Amino acid sequence: MPTRRQMEQLARAVGGKTPSALGLAPNDDLPPEYWQALLEAADTDAGQAGPGASGRLRLSRVPDHVLRVGCRRCGRTVEIQKADAVRLYGPESVWRDVGQRLLDDTCTQRTGRYEEDGCWPSFS
Repeated sequence: MPTRRQMEQLARAVGGKTPSALGLAPNDDLPPEYWQALLEAADTDAGQAGPGASGRLRLSRVPDHVLRVGCRRCGRTVEIQKADAVRLYGPESVWRDVGQRLLDDTCTQRTGRYEEDGCWPSFS
């Protein structure tokens, strides 16, 4: 750990550049620029479709005719037609939740512990 004198020398060497504004206290409100940046980031993320994006879609917006979800744990694959999934779970159901439910209904990996039970879905 440097001594106080060494710290002052380092500060002079850097040029004494200190932040112009002090940090916020824990109970202070965040500036509006922060919230605006968060909203803009959320808007740009919503328009991007990355890998596995079909898992976050509502059933009514999934473009595929046959929906397929596989288990990374046991290697099992479950398929359901989109029309059947909409009829059973509703058009506004999230495909990720429906796929997890399909795997859980026929899961063979039961250990008795909540954290370890069930399948690990892989949406394709």
